[in-house]
Amino acid sequence: MSIRGRDRQIDNIEFNVGDIARSKAFYGEVFGWSFVDYGPSYSEFSDGRLTGGFTSGEPVRPGGPLVILYADDLERTQRRLEAAGAVISRQTFAFPGGRRFHFIDPDGYELAVWTADDAQA
Repeated sequence: MSIRGRDRQIDNIEFNVGDIARSKAFYGEVFGWSFVDYGPSYSEFSDGRLTGGFTSGEPVRPGGPLVILYADDLERTQRRLEAAGAVISRQTFAFPGGRRFHFIDPDGYELAVWTADDAQA
């Protein structure tokens, strides 16, 4: 799968949920979403156009899902965010298929940026 051409675009939305099975049942029944499980604490969803995920690995946060952007060059994007005044709220960490970090924008919203393992700067 090639993800080139998505640099600095919204790529994913992640919901921290209390019960992944309950969330899958709810969104599957109401909206017809399909799911792919990646272990006990993460399930990817697809609505046919956009993918996202349900995770139980972190606490449920009021205020909505986590919006995740894609970057070809994760480090350069982090430097640009910091120069623009963003606060890094979670340092870069690896996960199967890539790496990501979280940041807080000037209005207090937390977002994340990820890159694939094979991304070229």
